[in-house]
Amino acid sequence: MLAKFLPVLLVAAAMAQPVVVRTSTIIDGKGHVLKNKEIVIQGGRITGIADAKQKPTIDLTGLTVMPGWIDTHVHPTWYFNRDGRLEQGPGRGNSKTTPQQAALFAAGNLHATLMGGFTTVQSVGAELDADLRDEIAKGHLAGPRLITSLRSINENTGTPEQIRAFVRKMKADGADVVKLFATASIRDGGKMTMTPEQIDAACGEAKAQGLRAVVHAHSADGARASVMAGCTSIEHGTFLDDAVLELMAQRGVFFDPNFLVLHNYLDNNLPIAVTFPL
Repeated sequence: MLAKFLPVLLVAAAMAQPVVVRTSTIIDGKGHVLKNKEIVIQGGRITGIADAKQKPTIDLTGLTVMPGWIDTHVHPTWYFNRDGRLEQGPGRGNSKTTPQQAALFAAGNLHATLMGGFTTVQSVGAELDADLRDEIAKGHLAGPRLITSLRSINENTGTPEQIRAFVRKMKADGADVVKLFATASIRDGGKMTMTPEQIDAACGEAKAQGLRAVVHAHSADGARASVMAGCTSIEHGTFLDDAVLELMAQRGVFFDPNFLVLHNYLDNNLPIAVTFPL
């Protein structure tokens, strides 16, 4: 009988043993550069950093080690299809892929993201995220830790009371964060679309449920309403003015402008309105 369970016992024993990583250079993420250190990992967590003295399990001599990167605004279920055109999942637009193909594209995106050094991402958001998140957490898929809103709220979600109920349903369905569209797309001028009352309901209920609220907001008035509602972060913020930025600083609201994505399209003369809907 022991032979039957031996592989499982060996894996469990290996996981219990500390892993020693020898490094030449560590960027610790706190403003320091450490030289000739070893990192001790046990149970999947770093338990110590000290002078390199032990026999290493993994030798990264000559390489630079840094904390995993975090991307707070991703759409892993968006992909370029076999024709090289952007798709946002089956059933949206002129989709040419099946649900199975879309799931494979999404899994591939997350694997590539992990290989790029990102160990945590926040997806804003798609229903498929829940399965992707859970399979990554179980070790069945290779990918970064996935935080997701599952879906989003906009001016058509309903009355303030309906929006509060919608947020509670998001939490019950496993959402980690709430995403709302306070303004239109930049293609449509980025004007404010949700009412202050709707924004208050979304962000207020998110806080009541213990969730952060991230807000797609291009216009200054949409961003201001979101800040006053106690939302956590403003995404994009194309038309923010100094007064709103100062208010954000005073209220401790984060700004996530997505500059790198935008500049990639500008620098490469890509048609943003057609290729990447913001």
